[in-house]
Amino acid sequence: MAWSRELILDSGKPVVWETWQLLFLADFFSGVRESWLVVPQGNGKTTMLAALALYHCQQVSSAKVPVAASSSKQAGVLYDQAQGFVMRTPTLHDDFECLPGYRVIRCARMGSEIQVYAADVQTADGVIPTLALVDELHRHRDMNLYMMLRDKTEKRGGQIITISTAGAPGHEFEQAREAIRQLPQAQRKDCFTRVLTDELAFHEYSVPEGADVEDVKLVKMANPFSRITVAGLERQMRSPTWDMDHWKRFTCNLPTRGGGAAVTAAEWMRAQTTERIPAGEAIWLGVDFGFRWDTTALVPYWQPRPDLRLFGTPTILVPPRNGESLDSGEIERELRKIHNRNPVKVVVMDPTDGEHHAAWCKRELAARVLERKRTPANAEVEYARFMESVREGWLKHPGDPVFTRHVMNAIAKMTPFGASRFDESHAARRQDAPAQETRVIDALSAASMVLAAANDTPEAEKPRWRLLS
Repeated sequence: MAWSRELILDSGKPVVWETWQLLFLADFFSGVRESWLVVPQGNGKTTMLAALALYHCQQVSSAKVPVAASSSKQAGVLYDQAQGFVMRTPTLHDDFECLPGYRVIRCARMGSEIQVYAADVQTADGVIPTLALVDELHRHRDMNLYMMLRDKTEKRGGQIITISTAGAPGHEFEQAREAIRQLPQAQRKDCFTRVLTDELAFHEYSVPEGADVEDVKLVKMANPFSRITVAGLERQMRSPTWDMDHWKRFTCNLPTRGGGAAVTAAEWMRAQTTERIPAGEAIWLGVDFGFRWDTTALVPYWQPRPDLRLFGTPTILVPPRNGESLDSGEIERELRKIHNRNPVKVVVMDPTDGEHHAAWCKRELAARVLERKRTPANAEVEYARFMESVREGWLKHPGDPVFTRHVMNAIAKMTPFGASRFDESHAARRQDAPAQETRVIDALSAASMVLAAANDTPEAEKPRWRLLS
């Protein structure tokens, strides 16, 4: 992209690509269908994408470059960057026409066009891209728009690029990011991860999970742009408004929840085990009902000794979320499946919305139903018992991705009396299906409820857990 040296930045200086940017562009120009650049905030991602869009329009006849941003405000950022290049760079004046009201930039000579859209799947539905650009994918509600544009690139042999910073744990973007990092082609060195396959180029700069996020030299390695310096990072940390959650997510590029995260990703990862509840062993079952928006979670629990508190893979039933309720018969079928593998001796549930199912469990499974109402006092005990089990290393789980997402969605909310309880993230409290996936904590609710009940029940009423041989 030697031509890019003609592009003028808002500083009045020409663009000079840095080595890390050229490496990413080289992988993109190798012809891969998908390219991902995941790098912390402030490293010039959007500026590079704007320049690339202009270059593409000058090189490809009848090019169509849809730019999918997370919101109208974010859409304006990339458009303004591209328009700024056109306005400041004399050699672009004859080629490009900018239409700010439509967020469109046209190259009449090549019949090409850039258009920026907010993240609504329908808005770009009719576009057949030669190059699709997805800006800040972590801010999108879900991956639907990305996947739609990716699929459409096949019609003209096009490509798609996404740039992003870390998102919230459990978001579809973070699940995809982690899946890519686990590919056998992944090459890791210090804070840089590169994956290159026949179809995908993935470049990520982030502080390794579990590393010291206050080591500014390490954090600088996760921020490859030369204008970000150790001295500048140190100034950020000395600021009275410095915030650890913001620092971890936007400067270290680590998935982070704000507002008082309950269980960290590192803690949850350490609790993962390959051990499973043996078939035929009697279990307790935590149940949290949800019929219209929240899910119904059925979480098996086995405690052969006080220092081994093992969860099985939860069954998560998602309601239609179209105004209709979850079918009660489906819940009963799943309860019976669990019981057939592991006899359910005790069911822990809030009877408020489950009287029918409580009676069914007693009648059909011959299980004892331990009613545990969702009172503030119980919620505080459940939080305390669960977090104690995590800290002490007693709690173990199978690593189920849906269970993990429910745990990662939870924040710790302090009560007026200084205790804490699990709560949903307020930032995601919208009643629509995409937002719901970032707020549900039902499997965690069921798990913490059954763990607390099993360890707070009077000794005379506790089952006799069989020790592991």
